[in-house]
Amino acid sequence: MLSLSFIRENPDLVRKGAQLKGEPAPVDRILELDRKRRDIVTQVEQLKAEQRRGSAASRGADEGAKNELRAMRERIKELEATLGPIEQALNQLLLEVPNPPHESVPVGKDASGNVTVREWGERKARPFTVRPHYEVAERLGIIDFERGVKVATSRFFFLKGAGARLERALLNFMLDLHIREHGYTEIFPPMLVNRAAMIGTTQLPKFADDSFVIEKRDLWLIPTAEVPVTNMYRDEVVDPQALPIKHVAWSTNFRSEAGAAGKDTRGYVRVHQFNKVELVKWSEPSRSMAELESLVANAETILQKLEIPYRVLLMCTGDMGFGQWKKYDLEAWSPGESRFLEVSSCSNYGDFQARRMNTRYRGKDGKLEFVHTLNGSGLALPRTVVAILENYQNADGSVTVPLPLRTYMGGLEVIKESS
Repeated sequence: MLSLSFIRENPDLVRKGAQLKGEPAPVDRILELDRKRRDIVTQVEQLKAEQRRGSAASRGADEGAKNELRAMRERIKELEATLGPIEQALNQLLLEVPNPPHESVPVGKDASGNVTVREWGERKARPFTVRPHYEVAERLGIIDFERGVKVATSRFFFLKGAGARLERALLNFMLDLHIREHGYTEIFPPMLVNRAAMIGTTQLPKFADDSFVIEKRDLWLIPTAEVPVTNMYRDEVVDPQALPIKHVAWSTNFRSEAGAAGKDTRGYVRVHQFNKVELVKWSEPSRSMAELESLVANAETILQKLEIPYRVLLMCTGDMGFGQWKKYDLEAWSPGESRFLEVSSCSNYGDFQARRMNTRYRGKDGKLEFVHTLNGSGLALPRTVVAILENYQNADGSVTVPLPLRTYMGGLEVIKESS
């Protein structure tokens, strides 16, 4: 969330930032309500000052003077009663203003404006046609899409046998690497959160339609571990000596994919329920961009150790999220579909989330300041599984298990139909 004072002092910058992101921003309405609120506050303060002067001189005053004081008190009450709805409306409108992109973000209208920062790994030519992951998975009997639909609805699935084991191996491999080599503290978070948590990390009100909710309890199924983990320090002042704080968590996530109707309807690419390892950081403002680069490198390490070709994209203004200040995407190569698939988004939110959550630290001058928050997938499981099934596919339809995962899979080297 942007502060009201920032919008008041930089209205053109805020309008331009929203325009670059292709988002609406009710700047004019906010400024109008802000002026009205400040006018009322000024009137109230003036009336209270007059009231104090009148009260001091009221001893022995005639009935007319006393009536004037009573009328003044009533007027103050009336004015103060109008402030509540105005402030409520202002707070709601502030939640609708997107975070202007950082000056280093390339300008672009859509994905065509993203910039490839680097590519890693060799997209090897094969002496056979690489089949799409869903064909291989069904033939190997490791993913059952039909029964997932039967017991739930479309975009649900069952992982079976070596498929379930592969996913579990990836989770443990990723967590162990981030903890041991990158210095993150492991967190196992709640997978239901309250409305305040969803607001804090910008899922609400913007992305309500993409979320699953238990309406009777006003509890929300998390779309990512970012939500509960980032909210851990809501309404807290964190120890500046502890910054940067680095947490890693895995969670099962739920997304309705309301905005993705008709996209990737087949297979394990876009589903309603999926596992993901999430990296979350809290940083001093002066260090947050360096922490973003480090976050991206941490996520890249997973793909490098798995020897999966990938590319890193710097997202343009028109292809960023509502709250991101700067964002990178990591995309793994999918030879079965001859395209790159996003396996991680790494973002710096600046103080945008921290203002919503009131997460602060005490600076060197002793003043309370908002931290900067960052998060990124390290990695999302479905598309990482897809990348393995296609990049490690053999001519006979079997899949070689990547070397770093074999210990986690009890020494299994190749997934075959009987695995």
